[in-house]
Amino acid sequence: MISALNRTEALIRELAPLDRRIADAMRAVPRHLFVPPVALASLDGEDARVIDREADPEDWWDAVYADIPVITQLDDGATDIRTASGNSTSSCSAPGIVARFLELLDPEPGTRVLEIGTGTGWTAALLCHLAGETNVTSVEVDPVVAEQAAKNLSEAGFQPHLIVGDGAQGCPARGPFDRVHVTCGIRTVPYTWIEQARPGAVLVAPYSPRFKTDFQLRLVVTPSGVAHGRFPDLASYMMMRSQRSVPGRQPGETENKHHLTTRIDPRTITCAPAGADLAIGAITGLTAHDSDEPDEDGECHRIWVSDPRDPDAWAVAIWRPDSDEYQVFQVGDRPVWEEVTDAYFRWVGWGEPDYDRFGMTVSPEGQCVWLDRPEHPVPGLSFTGDSSAQ
Repeated sequence: MISALNRTEALIRELAPLDRRIADAMRAVPRHLFVPPVALASLDGEDARVIDREADPEDWWDAVYADIPVITQLDDGATDIRTASGNSTSSCSAPGIVARFLELLDPEPGTRVLEIGTGTGWTAALLCHLAGETNVTSVEVDPVVAEQAAKNLSEAGFQPHLIVGDGAQGCPARGPFDRVHVTCGIRTVPYTWIEQARPGAVLVAPYSPRFKTDFQLRLVVTPSGVAHGRFPDLASYMMMRSQRSVPGRQPGETENKHHLTTRIDPRTITCAPAGADLAIGAITGLTAHDSDEPDEDGECHRIWVSDPRDPDAWAVAIWRPDSDEYQVFQVGDRPVWEEVTDAYFRWVGWGEPDYDRFGMTVSPEGQCVWLDRPEHPVPGLSFTGDSSAQ
């Protein structure tokens, strides 16, 4: 069997170019120490399936040292991982995206780090190697996940400061922090994290408005207590529990439903680039997902748009071949499909900017997404002041 060291070196070569400090941390913190004997993984693009160290050790090792996430919990622990069916709620993140976030974070020895979401403990251990274990504070909301992470870290020889609680509250007693590292998707940046960070501190997080595309976010805290930053790349993580969407109702559960039509091909929205997704999400506050599965009437493409805070506000637009107009099924009185298409054409009117031209500001008043520079906020639900992008 290939040794863990050789597998680690092969993984580091696969992830190249890689910051030397991150590569050294991965050598010092073997990933297999943080992956349970039974978990779920998706190798070679297949559906997630069970990996079992006892039943098929080679398959388990291949998954652990591949650049893929390993799912360690379903439905907040309510579903046995062996069923391989349910919502993924905790994981050991893919090494590539872990490395990219650590590069954005850029911790140094002695840097005081707040981590939101301990998970399996692997990233916390990497941070301990990079910054020193006495400088790392990691918060995990799930007591069972936190207990296992503590065991993993102890057995691997690391002793960061671990807290079981709501990561949105941070840990003021351990601040001020030089770095804030978030390992779960967030729709809103809690201002508590900015309050607990010193001027010049860096915050990195998966920004997950969930309008099809999610992003890496990097913010820098200023002496005035306002943080500014941009979206360097894409990233998709499981959502922070306190920021998950409200489950939507099925059509038969409400009488407030409307049958509408649209001249706009739904695929115009589905196939829009990431810059459009970022703009639409910021303007409307809506989420979206799509499907190419045919229905009883044959070939179709559907896109669902919904308000993550209101189960009674959503719509589905349906594309079918050779149609002049397309069906829209809307639940609730909010015209969510119209809001999405209006936001899309507003983005078109701005010259179709890509996501790297957008940024975010977080202040005590809230957060806003802006185009090119903070003086040009995107008009939308995330901003409460003058809202004219130019």
